[in-house]
Amino acid sequence: MVGDEHSDPSLMSFLGATKRNMLGNHFWEYYVNDAPRIVLNKLESCGYRVVSMTGVGQTLVWCLHKE
Repeated sequence: MVGDEHSDPSLMSFLGATKRNMLGNHFWEYYVNDAPRIVLNKLESCGYRVVSMTGVGQTLVWCLHKE
């Protein structure tokens, strides 16, 4: 998952993300099939950098900042 329904559509398109709504959720999310390193490399080319990273259960969360 790389974004929610409020994410920048042009950035989501650049990442190759598709918008989906999972059964039972009351929100939309953007999803990619790429490995995390591919997505992070694409975001780096747009000026984003990783600030922190953590694991929550079986989920990894990256916090990025754009200069």
